[in-house]
Amino acid sequence: MLLAVDLGNTHIVIGVFEGKGLCCEWRISTYPQKTSDEYAAIMSELFRGQGISLSMINKAILSSVVPHITGEIVNYIKLYLEIEPIIVDGNSDTGIEVAIDDPSEVGSDRIVNAVAAVEQFGAPLIVVDFGTATTFDVISADKRYLGGAIAPGINLSMDALVSKTAKLPRIEVKAPPSVIGTNTVTAMQSGLFYGYIGLVDGIIERMIGEIDGRVEVIATGGLATLISSSSRFISKVSPSLTLNGLRIIYDRRDRAT
Repeated sequence: MLLAVDLGNTHIVIGVFEGKGLCCEWRISTYPQKTSDEYAAIMSELFRGQGISLSMINKAILSSVVPHITGEIVNYIKLYLEIEPIIVDGNSDTGIEVAIDDPSEVGSDRIVNAVAAVEQFGAPLIVVDFGTATTFDVISADKRYLGGAIAPGINLSMDALVSKTAKLPRIEVKAPPSVIGTNTVTAMQSGLFYGYIGLVDGIIERMIGEIDGRVEVIATGGLATLISSSSRFISKVSPSLTLNGLRIIYDRRDRAT
């Protein structure tokens, strides 16, 4: 079995594959202060709940945008699973050329998403990942990663709004009954939801104008389904895109050795 881990700023997404099939998937909060032993306790309990023993996992791969936690997860994998994990970065052999100024700068999750999206949907395409930040990534028809855009995530935007105002409450992010809010909550929901739709579609529209050919737009991440439902351009939602990308990269390396 293959353990795939995507370390994000807000969540750690964990998946276990048997062959090409994703057997289990979990999302836990990112805890910067936790040690490898504490992560071991959490992850072992998750595995146990699905009938997976540590001895069943014999391969591991991870991507991370949180360097100070990467070491703890790597230590967990080495000590408890007795595996040397593959760590994906902008210079890894993924089958996609990273055609930006400095490949080492790009978040590994963005490359992993691109790999999975190309295999599932072809190219050219745009991948929008709704995480702590919302990232927009462009892959050309000849399967080169061209770069993209980074915007504050919608929850990050809400955090800023609530923390910098005296009377605005924290709210659930969802589509309000009308764009014209009739109270504080629905007015905030309108501004956050429809304002964010405008941001997402505005960036995608400009990107499409710079790409040759018909472009598929794929969404992933925690709020992908909510935002995509009102987008003019997003055509498909792929919730497990990053985990599948990690599996594809591992399989590619395995075939090469």
